Amino acid sequence: MEIIKTKIEGVLIIEPKVFGDARGYFFESFNAREFKEKTGLDINFVQDNESRSHYGVLRGLHFQRPPFAQSKLVRCVQGAVLDVAVDIRRGSPTYGQHVSVELTDDNHRQMFLPKGVAHGFAVLSETALFQYKCDDFYAPQADGGISILDGSLGIDWRIPTDQALLSDKDTRHPLLKDFESPFEY
Repeated sequence: MEIIKTKIEGVLIIEPKVFGDARGYFFESFNAREFKEKTGLDINFVQDNESRSHYGVLRGLHFQRPPFAQSKLVRCVQGAVLDVAVDIRRGSPTYGQHVSVELTDDNHRQMFLPKGVAHGFAVLSETALFQYKCDDFYAPQADGGISILDGSLGIDWRIPTDQALLSDKDTRHPLLKDFESPFEY
């Protein structure tokens, strides 16, 4: 696997080594030993999640508040999404900045998101099947979010606003300027 660092400390793009032939392909989607060797992080994933969405769906920008904060490893196993991480760690030199990467079933890329980073994605294909590995269990009382449509973040979701589909919950998240982050850098 190749690890690509981003401008946000701890946010990593992971490109697995894919072995293909006339039968199809094979790759390790996660190997704890290799991940630790290449990143220095000893991650113990305890929960896997999956979502299926169609074109125009925007999900996010989500996180879990401490003490239930989660690191995540995400990938798109069918279709294509624009995956976005926003640094919400007070005192971070990249606070409020974002990183985005297209994750597809063809490029097999993944994104690792450490605690203190809000996460969201936009579905760019007709449908998308998206998977998350999390290092802590979901705790509904710790749910948090930032408005996915906050213009101050400068995110180009590549979806026309009039075609974007959001959950009711995602329309109620605060703007970054009105947000009191529970995370320290």
